[in-house]
Parts: sequence; structure tokens; C-alpha cells
Amino acid sequence: MEDSSRAHVALAGWACTALCLVSYAAAYSHGASLSACSDMMPRHLRVQLHSLSNNYVTLHTNVSSYFPGDKVPVTVRSTMDFMGFLLQARKVSNDEIAGTFTLIPPGSKLLTCFEDGDTVTHSDKTLKRNLSFVWKAPDQPIGDIKFFISVVQSYFVYWAKIESALVAQRGQN
Repeated sequence: MEDSSRAHVALAGWACTALCLVSYAAAYSHGASLSACSDMMPRHLRVQLHSLSNNYVTLHTNVSSYFPGDKVPVTVRSTMDFMGFLLQARKVSNDEIAGTFTLIPPGSKLLTCFEDGDTVTHSDKTLKRNLSFVWKAPDQPIGDIKFFISVVQSYFVYWAKIESALVAQRGQN
């Protein structure tokens, strides 16, 4: 094969690879896909868990308990910027997603993993640091819950399922 022919093949291969990478990355710049609903893991190309211990992002509620139907404020605080996230409330008893989010910050959107609005993700890749949400508990008792967030710092670095303190359901027998 001639050198110029090899160069054309190499250039075409590089262009295709670059185009595929850009397309793949752009697909997740507007939020997590539904494939992340169950395990909360990003589906980015070659993404790797940065660290099991997270010292940057915290997930808080200002309550330690709730009644069915209550609205619970949830805040995310980070000491460094991040691009993407996926936030859910889960039952402690069986790890099922529970409740719905009724208030979300700009740059985020609701997802339907199992029911409308049970999950929140980013809607753009602007840098984020401190976010506030409101979660509404189902009207029927579901037991104790925890909030979980996966945070993507870049296309290649993330922290998965950072958890809040337990929020106990009040009024249980």
C-alpha cells in the first residue's frame, strides 16, 4: 500500500473514531439514560469509578423522619464542580426507587424510571456545585428511605451511589 493511501485510511479511521466519541459523549450531556435507573452507573465511554471514598459531595436532608405524603427538602453540596448527576430516593427495605421529585433546580430534568418524576438528572453539562430539590413521599407507607446520587465530574471520572443519612418513616406500627 502506498504511503498516501495509508495516510488516507489512517485519517479516515481517526475522523470516524473522533466523530463517534463526540457523538457518544454528546448523548449524555443532556442527562443520564434510562439504562442507569437500576444501578445508577454512568454509561460514558471508558468511564471509571474515581474512588470508593467520596470526600467532595454530600447529600443532606434537613429532616430525620417523614410521614407519608410529606415533602422533604434534599440538598447536594460539593467542594468541586461536576457536570452530571442522577438522584433517587430508595426504600431501605428493598432498594426500590420511591416517591417523586416536585421541585428541581435549573439545569436538571425529571426522569421516569418506574413512575413519573421518581429520578432527577442533569439537563446540560454546565458545571454544578450546590443543588436543592424537594422530594414527595408516596401517600402510602413505604418505610425508611435514603437518597442516593451518582455524580459525574467529567466524562471519565464519577462517584456512584453517594448516600444520605437514613430518613425514617414516622407513624409506623
